[in-house]
Amino acid sequence: MYNIVTIERRYASGGNEIGKKLAAELGYEFHDRNILIEAAKNLGISFHQIEGLEESSSGGVLFNLSKTAFGGTSNSKSLPLADKLFLEEKRIIEEIAEKGNCVIVGRASGYILREKDNNLKVFIDSDKSKRIQRAIKKEGIDGAEAENALKKNDKRRSGFYNSVTNWVWGAPEYYELYLNAGRLGIDRCVRILAETVKE
Repeated sequence: MYNIVTIERRYASGGNEIGKKLAAELGYEFHDRNILIEAAKNLGISFHQIEGLEESSSGGVLFNLSKTAFGGTSNSKSLPLADKLFLEEKRIIEEIAEKGNCVIVGRASGYILREKDNNLKVFIDSDKSKRIQRAIKKEGIDGAEAENALKKNDKRRSGFYNSVTNWVWGAPEYYELYLNAGRLGIDRCVRILAETVKE
């Protein structure tokens, strides 16, 4: 049985909603942006700084530190602030995983917890047209803005992920399940994941 589910997702694919519904279905704790907010608070970083910082990690020193299960410390004075932020997120994710019964969305959590056999690694995708429709509905923007948001956010997420791991963001071979939420629907994705976890 999996008692950790880690979800990476394309922007506006429904991955966050699937994660929340799955956690509710299983009675698991749900974690997403709260990890980033807690990490920033622990480091004394103000909220308006964190979004740009989190996804501007250097990748060099950080990559070497993130390869080990509990490697690296956010207290190192020589590290750039962005790297300190990621390492603090990493520490929080590892702490959450030790307790188990959790669903974690984003933050390269699947990679961080890659050596845990009880971690179900999931990637949520969707057809571009469905993602645009979802972005329009959720963000209240028009079609052209939605298309730009898809490009911008996917680039930001993949850039961050590729800089802090030695995996390629979205490559199917790194996940137990790769689901197209646009074709399957949110609720069916939740059912598939819940059944997989329980079995």
